Amino acid sequence: MKNRLPQLRATKGLSQGALAEQLDVSRQTVNALEKGRYDPSLPLAFRIARLFECRIEDVFDDS
Repeated sequence: MKNRLPQLRATKGLSQGALAEQLDVSRQTVNALEKGRYDPSLPLAFRIARLFECRIEDVFDDS
């Protein structure tokens, strides 16, 4: 699944590790999400969207 996570993370000046801490996941999970190798659970997708103050659809693209 494509996503805008790297761009959103950069706008907040967060490293992968810092984002992982805020989301309560590992840095490896954030890396896998950004590379499209891992699709988030629905609760994780909501946490990501809330953190960046946007809709899930603004972060993830299922096309």
